[in-house]
Amino acid sequence: MLKIENLHAEVEGKAILKGINLEVKAGEVHAIMGPNGAGKSTLSSIIAGKEEYEVTSGSIELEGEDIDELAPEERAHAGVFLSFQYPVEIPGVTVTNFIKTAINESRKAKGLEEMPAKDMLKKIREKSELLEIDRKFLSRSLNEGFSGGEKKRNEIFQMAMLEPKLAILDETDSGLDIDALRIVSNGVNKLKSKDNAVIVITHYQRLLDYIVPDYVHVLHDGKIVKTGDASLALKLEEKGYDWIKEEVNS
Repeated sequence: MLKIENLHAEVEGKAILKGINLEVKAGEVHAIMGPNGAGKSTLSSIIAGKEEYEVTSGSIELEGEDIDELAPEERAHAGVFLSFQYPVEIPGVTVTNFIKTAINESRKAKGLEEMPAKDMLKKIREKSELLEIDRKFLSRSLNEGFSGGEKKRNEIFQMAMLEPKLAILDETDSGLDIDALRIVSNGVNKLKSKDNAVIVITHYQRLLDYIVPDYVHVLHDGKIVKTGDASLALKLEEKGYDWIKEEVNS
């Protein structure tokens, strides 16, 4: 699904990623953890193609195809979805209209006709029920006046509608109370399949109580320095990151 080899990247001349190697296969959930400044959000942004970051060496492949030169929208059309840590507000554009536009733009990029209105409405109904979303929510302006939990639930709804091959959740647990965390996590779990993959970027183990990863990677100073199963997240919760730093420096 996703293969990253020896990825180096910088922003404004400062090196952030210093040789990332990562392979994510279809059907897998990978968690990326690490202290502030380790490069977690930079990695997610680079996979999604955000242009303020410069890749200086290495490669990123999605399903065997090099995506290094693709623009963010081209990567999205290819099946990459990024859930933002701080979703933007778009006054005057409803959740429903936004998602209709996103789906039809993706279909257009693949040479397909727009999705028929009845099919779109059916899909919206099915996915909103799956994620326990009130239909009134869908007629509100995108993220305007939304609580933190509503913004994150809306992003998972977008993910459900777009059905990406690779979903990257960048600190999607940030600012969520327990109920919102459960609802968002349940949505992610319902959308997992043998044909897609999920990367969860988080500071905290609590999210991984709900979305259980196949692999946990620890990012430190721009490199993945340790990989394990879900028990590694529990150890990080118990001991913090200092022991990782000691291992790296010893």
